[in-house]
Order: sequence, then structure tokens, then C-alpha cells
Amino acid sequence: MKKSELAARLKQACASVTAAEGTLTEIDSKFGDADHGLTMHKIAGAISQAVDESEGGIQAMLDDAAMAVMVLNGGSAVPLWNTWLDGLQEAAPEGDEVDTAGLKAMFAHAFEALDEISGAKTGDKTMMDALIPAAEAIGAYTGDEAGLFAAAARAAMEGAEATKQFTAKFGRAKSYGEQTIGTPDAGAVSMALFFQGLAQA
Repeated sequence: MKKSELAARLKQACASVTAAEGTLTEIDSKFGDADHGLTMHKIAGAISQAVDESEGGIQAMLDDAAMAVMVLNGGSAVPLWNTWLDGLQEAAPEGDEVDTAGLKAMFAHAFEALDEISGAKTGDKTMMDALIPAAEAIGAYTGDEAGLFAAAARAAMEGAEATKQFTAKFGRAKSYGEQTIGTPDAGAVSMALFFQGLAQA
């Protein structure tokens, strides 16, 4: 996969998140600060602009995206997304092309970086409920580059949907306990939407 295609997929991922700002705000307003939609709009905008303006290879592009997110003011999503993007760039190739093995290495490293600081597991009703199954799907994938994102998107969306069944264990929503059952986690939904956008050529 060439840098230009990865860039296009990243921009589509950002557009997918941006388009859902209202939905994400509505979800977050039930048990959170009602700021997740706005925060993700900022994060997606920063990533998209960095991708547009980046002049280096794949690693440089992802480094620019991570740096653009790092300087934002926002909720807890900002450092988490910065960590994930930084993990992606650390394992990315410097040149303008990456193969399936390279993509798998990038997403594995990004997951490890975020997992290290998050502490959240499957069932804790966080963004990790979408990212863990997506990372597992990528790790198990054996086809071409394009299909890799489709597999990750399916797994992430199923993971986000499953958060409706869980009780929140992190953040402000934690204090609402079982009242949070029935509502998906906004962070998991935004991560799933990002992967859904990545899967669109």
C-alpha cells in the first residue's frame, strides 16, 4: 500500500468520525461530559490536516498526525489517541510504501502502546472494547492490505456494539453503574467509526 492510499484512507476515517459528531455527543451526554463529539471532531480534524500537509514518508505522516493531536485541548481522548498514533508511527516504514506485514506490525505496536497506559480490558466499556478486537483481527489476518482494514472494521464495530451490554468501569460514567447498560460507549463507537473509514478505499 502506497502512502497516498493510506493517506486517503486516514482522511476517510477522519471524515467518518467527524460526520458522527452529533451521535457521539448524544451518547456521551447520557453518562459523560457531553464533549466526546467535539473532542473527536478536533482530533479527526487535526489528523486529517496533518495527513494533508505531510511531505515525508509514512512514518513522518503518522508522526505529524500524532503531534497534531498531542497539542489539542480536549478530554481524555486526546492523550489516548496521541499514544495510539505515536505507536503507529514508531513501527511505520520511513518510505512511501507498506505491505500487509508492515501494517500488521504498525497496528500491533500501536495497540501495545495504548494498552500499556489504558489499563482497560474487554468488557470495561471503553474505546478498548473496539480496539482490542480490531487489533486481534489484524493480527490474525492473512490476506491483502485492503481486506485487512475491512476485517478490523467489522471486529471494531461488533466490539463497540457489545458495549451496550456492559457496565462502565472507567471515567465519569463509572458512577452510574448499571444505569449505563443499554448505552454504547462513545469512545468505542468513535474508534469503530475510524476503522470503518479506514476500510473505505
